[in-house]
Amino acid sequence: MERIRKKRRTAIKRSQRVRRRLNGNAERPRLTVFRSLNHIYCQIIDDESGKTLQSSSTVSLRKGGATIKSGGNKDAAALIGKDIAEKATAAGIKKVVFDRGPYKFHGRVQALADAAREGGLEF
Repeated sequence: MERIRKKRRTAIKRSQRVRRRLNGNAERPRLTVFRSLNHIYCQIIDDESGKTLQSSSTVSLRKGGATIKSGGNKDAAALIGKDIAEKATAAGIKKVVFDRGPYKFHGRVQALADAAREGGLEF
């Protein structure tokens, strides 16, 4: 039990270290990523008003009828990146600040970021 608590504390420290340098505003909101074992989620957040402007996840795409074999792989992360980029450009958002949270810029997080860049977002 103590090992789990320590892992969570170190994850929070990493996340805070990243967030110390990042802040989203109305002209350049923050694109944040959360990944679990089975799914990946992302949100575009305006920190000044404290509101989520757009969001996307493997769970919402499955409910929407998309055929995703697994939500915990790079292909699913790339679909989420494309989806969030489409939603953002439809809402008039072109530039964002990428917040990787406590995760390394590697694997699914990198696949999501690359797909969002290809979809038209700039970070």
